[in-house]
Amino acid sequence: MASIKSRTLEAISLAAKNTFPDEFLALLSSKKKNGVIDEYVLLPAIYGKTFSTIRLDLVPYDNNIVGSVHSHPIGRAMPSRADLRAFRAMGEIHLIIASPFNFDSFKAFNKTGKEIEMKVIE
Repeated sequence: MASIKSRTLEAISLAAKNTFPDEFLALLSSKKKNGVIDEYVLLPAIYGKTFSTIRLDLVPYDNNIVGSVHSHPIGRAMPSRADLRAFRAMGEIHLIIASPFNFDSFKAFNKTGKEIEMKVIE
């Protein structure tokens, strides 16, 4: 089971709310060996109403990057075909947070798009 710090999920929620009505996109990082996601990495991105994109050549070489997070301003927290392609290129764990962008409106997926359990910890 994957885990994320509650303060990190709160920050992601706020970022998604502040980017609304556009999608928000960032990378997920785990600074500790325990694999708990404890920060998100914001890179230059293009945010649109139905898409977001980053240039992968701008992603820093960082062994702590474990995946991605993006918002779905309209609709459910389920991956699209484009999301599934991106998942394969950006790590092992991927979050989608849907409107209203709270702890109850996110889901976690592995790089193949299979939903996984994500535990929120202090």
